[in-house]
Amino acid sequence: MSDPTVDQLADVVARTGRLIDGVTTEQWTEPTPCAGWDVRALVAHIVGGNALFAATLSGEAVTPQGYADSAERLLAAFRAPGALEKVVTVPFGEVPGTIALHLRLADLMVHGWDLARATGQRTDYPDDVVEQALAFSRSALPLVRQQGGPFAPSEPADEDAPVLDRLAAFLGRKVS
Repeated sequence: MSDPTVDQLADVVARTGRLIDGVTTEQWTEPTPCAGWDVRALVAHIVGGNALFAATLSGEAVTPQGYADSAERLLAAFRAPGALEKVVTVPFGEVPGTIALHLRLADLMVHGWDLARATGQRTDYPDDVVEQALAFSRSALPLVRQQGGPFAPSEPADEDAPVLDRLAAFLGRKVS
């Protein structure tokens, strides 16, 4: 499994931003595949996650100001010299910056999948980046679950299903 790059993150951030921009006024209260979250709550979680990771890496206060601002701060924090080697605290423990980058990529793509499902949009994340996130998740998630991480049990998915569906299922989404 190869390590992700900040350029991959920038691409995923932009693609997720386009999904958020595609939400219509009527869709903000629609349910999502994340139990108990409507579209508004899901987008708030995405923005908050960006802000949290940016603050963890940069040492600055968590101050989300909307998706574009949180994305800009996230990318700047990951691009800072030494960020990928730094040990940072995420919600379930201390990890190197490279692992934090893996986590953020997987989270953005799965929540982008959630958002697309809830709003009738299509995702266009690169399959190679999703494959990388799936391989990482398969290796790391058992440890996260042992520590009480926030992931639902994996759901079944056909091995010939699109890779993003397989990632979403692995992280607890019903894909059928």
